[in-house]
Amino acid sequence: MKLVLLVLIFTCSLPLFGQVDLIKPLAGGSITIYDYNAQKWIFSDEEDSRFGTLPASTFKILNTLIALETGVVNDENEMVRWAGKADTVKYGFRPDIYHDMNLKEAFKVSAVWVYLNYAEEIGRLRYEDFLKRSHYGNCDLSVDDPDFWNFGKLAVSPVDQINFLKGLYEETLPFSARSFEIVKRIMIEEQTDSYVLRAKTGWARDGGKDTGWWVGYVTKKDNVWFFATRVIKDRSTPDPDFSRSRKEITRNILKQLQILD
Repeated sequence: MKLVLLVLIFTCSLPLFGQVDLIKPLAGGSITIYDYNAQKWIFSDEEDSRFGTLPASTFKILNTLIALETGVVNDENEMVRWAGKADTVKYGFRPDIYHDMNLKEAFKVSAVWVYLNYAEEIGRLRYEDFLKRSHYGNCDLSVDDPDFWNFGKLAVSPVDQINFLKGLYEETLPFSARSFEIVKRIMIEEQTDSYVLRAKTGWARDGGKDTGWWVGYVTKKDNVWFFATRVIKDRSTPDPDFSRSRKEITRNILKQLQILD
């Protein structure tokens, strides 16, 4: 069943209580947007936007910065060798990602096995340090699982995601200019004459819930807009629209706000 979500808009460019109607094929979640120049937040559900959940593969943005900064990987073209084994019970069967690949491809296709290789070399202590200095969510790495971004207690809210992305854009996080440059380059999902869209998806399957993310930002010559879309459903309820809805919902709203063409 499709649910109509009414989004209240608080921006300088629209009436104070403008309304955007979003056809949302899911029962739970929210979209949060931040207008950089106006310093204004746009919430579909402010309470949800401040509630933390596992970041899933959106953590690959910070994870890539850490891997580059620590020298675990040199650049986006460095290859990682496939070891020939995968936990298909935990992550599902994805034969398309089980081969040698470089950092750029691993980021684009969300190859967990590549980032678990990086995580082994980075180590828990260095993760704790970078997460705290980056003010990333609750910084809770107490779970005994190397894949703490997909399973465990690490939690970020949509507002946390946007604050982190602002730090990435402004380059105020504890990383070098070179690391920022590489990550910003591999995050590009769409580039036109009028805007550049940088983003990352995520999908956590934990606690009986499917939690889908799409986070990123859109740069235009006169402004920047940050977004964090999170959709949640019970794992026991099949929904063939779940995966693609993350982007469809976000693009729908960004187009209605005339951020995307």
